[in-house]
Amino acid sequence: MTLATGTQQAGLPALPHWETVPDDLAAAIREIKPALRARIESSGRTVEEVFAVVEERVRARLAEIQADKERGESVWPVIDYADIANGTVTPEQLDKLRRRGCLIVRGHFERDQALAWDASIVDYVERNEFFENYRGPGDDFFGSVGSKPEIYPVYWSQAQMEARQSDRMANVQSFLNSLWKHESEGVQWFDPNRDALYPDRIRRRPPGADSGGLGTHLDPGTLDLWLTRAYQQAFRHLFDGSIEEYDPWDAAHRTAGPQYPGSTMCSAFRTFQGWTALSDMDHDQGVLHTVPIPEAMAYLMLRPLLADVADDDMCGVTTNQVFPANEKWHPLLMEALTGIPDVKAGDSVWWHCDMIHSVAPITDQKGWGNVMYIPAAPWCPRNEEYAAKVREAFLTGSSPSDFPEEHYERTWTGRFDLDRLNETGRRGLDLA
Repeated sequence: MTLATGTQQAGLPALPHWETVPDDLAAAIREIKPALRARIESSGRTVEEVFAVVEERVRARLAEIQADKERGESVWPVIDYADIANGTVTPEQLDKLRRRGCLIVRGHFERDQALAWDASIVDYVERNEFFENYRGPGDDFFGSVGSKPEIYPVYWSQAQMEARQSDRMANVQSFLNSLWKHESEGVQWFDPNRDALYPDRIRRRPPGADSGGLGTHLDPGTLDLWLTRAYQQAFRHLFDGSIEEYDPWDAAHRTAGPQYPGSTMCSAFRTFQGWTALSDMDHDQGVLHTVPIPEAMAYLMLRPLLADVADDDMCGVTTNQVFPANEKWHPLLMEALTGIPDVKAGDSVWWHCDMIHSVAPITDQKGWGNVMYIPAAPWCPRNEEYAAKVREAFLTGSSPSDFPEEHYERTWTGRFDLDRLNETGRRGLDLA
């Protein structure tokens, strides 16, 4: 539904907005695009001029990335867990982390602990005859990897919950959350020191596996990023002519607004997506790649407003699918796509929630490729609302509501139970 009042900032044209999915997506897109262009142009700048500012920022970051590659240096920042825990991360490391928006945490967990968790997950799924009862991929997106299975719809194992509620995980999440501007306009947008314990799945890819990987995409939302009032406010500097003030680390207005439902949605606000390695993985074995440029989100949001895009098209973005990034519309960004370095069991990998990422395909993989997906999802109104659904799923062994309704674990033995929650776990499920 279009709200007649629109979104009004002083002296700027109002924007129409839709707080639920429009009945006619093409019509909504045809309405919002000229409205966004008019708002930009009311500043005295054209859309092309604003986009040129973004493009220049992206080119500068791309030049830095290419220079690192030429010097043989890691494009991805790498920080030891001990430095995070001891508060000894250097200013230079912090600066690179903010510029790149991604991170490897070395030794986040002891290697023996990670390997033990990996073994315990195998025991958990085998004891409960998962493979005998597996019904195939529950969603179209991860189904594309061609695994049998590669992504396990398992959420409540001892290993996953122990990692989620551990002090070592909380330390890293707080460190990452603190990179964001989480207070402004008299509002605390989120609590950086409390995580919502967002449950996700595991990946186990065996030696010799062939995997189709995952194409370049991002996960913060889809058309709601342009069409809802909260996101129009969150991305206000892209659309009001003040592009130089856009800050990809500003959480303002991102933690309370609605999200359009879909098969690949994330109801929670995540500062970083992440996973913890349960096996050693070499950099050329079908690993994660990102476009390590946080400012790229501005490029993605403004690109559909240029004249070469059809009036009812947002460069392929639609509902019920991930937000695509590709050579057709974003060739400059694709030049920056960079894979992670080698990682060891117990290392963790993190990338800004707005970041373009992919998983490279692999044929005849060498060694295992096993991870637990655990993000940083700080406590905020949006995450508090989702926590109620997570809590119910935890208590019943169900698949969380963001994920396909597979519910394998409802009858499983050895599931993590309420009595094992520590203080961090209870706060994350809003049971404290």
